[in-house]
Amino acid sequence: MSDKLLYALTRPLLFSLDPETAHNVALPALKHAAACGLTSLIARPQPDPRTVMGITFPNPVGLAAGLDKDGAYIDGLAALGFGFIEVGTVTPRAQPGNPQPRIFRLPAANAIINRMGFNNGGVDAFVANVQASKFYQNKEGVLGLNIGKNADTPIEHAADDYLHCLEKVYPYASYVTVNISSPNTKNLRQLQGGSELDALLSKLKDAQRRLADQHMRYVPIALKIAPDVDSEQVKSIASALVHHKMDAVIATNTTITRDAVKGMPHAEETGGLSGAPVFEMSNTVIRALSAELKGALPIIGVGGILSGKDAQAKIDAGASLVQLYTGLIYRGPGLVKECAADLRKVR
Repeated sequence: MSDKLLYALTRPLLFSLDPETAHNVALPALKHAAACGLTSLIARPQPDPRTVMGITFPNPVGLAAGLDKDGAYIDGLAALGFGFIEVGTVTPRAQPGNPQPRIFRLPAANAIINRMGFNNGGVDAFVANVQASKFYQNKEGVLGLNIGKNADTPIEHAADDYLHCLEKVYPYASYVTVNISSPNTKNLRQLQGGSELDALLSKLKDAQRRLADQHMRYVPIALKIAPDVDSEQVKSIASALVHHKMDAVIATNTTITRDAVKGMPHAEETGGLSGAPVFEMSNTVIRALSAELKGALPIIGVGGILSGKDAQAKIDAGASLVQLYTGLIYRGPGLVKECAADLRKVR
C-alpha cells in the first residue's frame, strides 16, 4: 500500500478527532511503528545531499519545529524520509502552555491556527529524550534543537533563558534554532527589534564561541523570524544577522494576520496561522532576506508548503533548505518524498 493511499485512509479518522487529540494519537502510533520496524516499509527519498551551515543534509526537506516539542518522537519522524528533523521549542522549565482548546483546523484553507504557548516538559527532559533516540545515538542524520523562553520570564531577561537552553542542548545538536517569533508567548516578537535583537545575538555568539571551545565542536545557530515584518524590519534583521555572523535564518514562523481566512470557521481564534495562507507571506520575506543577505548566510524556507512545486518556490525565492509542518498534516508523509523528488529534479 502506498504512503499516499495509507494516509488517505487514515486522515478521515484523525480529522474526526479534536486536533490536539489527533496529534496525541498520531505521534505515539508513529513511535510504536518505528520501534516495531514497521516504518522500514516506508520508501525513502533518493539521496540529494546539500551542504548548508557546514552540515551535509541527506536531502533538503526537513521537519519544522513544533510537531515534536519534547523530542519524544524523533525516531518515528525520522522514518518519514526527512533530510533533517527539528524538535522543540523547548524552554528552561516545564510549562503547560495555554489553556485548551488551542489548535484549530481550517480545512478549506489548508491551514491551522495554534496558540500552544511553548508547552513542554523543560530542557532537562528534552535532552534526555534526545539522548534516548536511536537517531541521535547512531548519528543517523541532522538534528536541529529549537529553544525559547518561559512565558513567565520577563522579556528583559529573555536572553538568560536562551543562554540556559543553549548550554543544555549544545552537545546534542547538529544545529540550534533560536525562536524569537512565536506569536503565542507575550512580547516575544519584541526580540526581533533592533537593540533587543542586537543584544541577544551578541550574547548568543559569545556563548557559542565558549561552548565550541568547551566541546571542541562548532554547532551552528539559526534564528527563526516571523512573516509579519515589513521591508525595514527585514533590512534591520539581515544587518544584525550579518554583523553577528549568525549561521542561518529560518523564514518564517506563523502569522497573526487573518486576511486570507476571513469568514471561515475559527478564523478569529487567537494564535499563529500556518499552512497555505502563509505561503506567499513567507516567500516575500525570503526574497527580501535573500536580497539583503547576498549569500552571507543561508535561508531555510518554511511556511505553507503543500506540494513539491511549493518547495521549489521557496528555493527559487532564495532558500537553501525547506521545512514542512502543516502540509504534513494535510497531505501526509507522501509530501516529504514529493518535495524531495521535485527538488532533486531541478538541480
